[in-house]
Amino acid sequence: MKDLEWSYVLSVGNDEIDEDHHKLVKLFNMLNHAVMEGEDLNYLAAVLEELINYTAWHFSHEERLMVKYGYQGLNEHRVEHQELIKAVRELQQKVSKAGNSISEDDLVFLERWLTEHILSTDMRLGSFLAEMMG
Repeated sequence: MKDLEWSYVLSVGNDEIDEDHHKLVKLFNMLNHAVMEGEDLNYLAAVLEELINYTAWHFSHEERLMVKYGYQGLNEHRVEHQELIKAVRELQQKVSKAGNSISEDDLVFLERWLTEHILSTDMRLGSFLAEMMG
């Protein structure tokens, strides 16, 4: 599977959020390389855990900005964050229980999860923050 490439297409127009997203893309690519290179399952689990933990931190970062600037879509955005974390934790449990590696389908799921959230929900937030912080 190809690496995710950071580009202006993924920029939401807010430096803080873009920096977080750039780090998420790097962590995703690290996981992708580890899977493709057949790394040890313990290493894959560690990279996946780091990706999940950083994602959770990033979500709380976004939510703090939404609260600070009175973002109307806060509740819907927060629910989406909770659903995304739940889905990736379920993937993590599936992988650890089965003692299996992360499949290419799992990577496709994670890539879609990351990019679709950025390109839809986070773009709306970025536009709002640009107006408020402008």
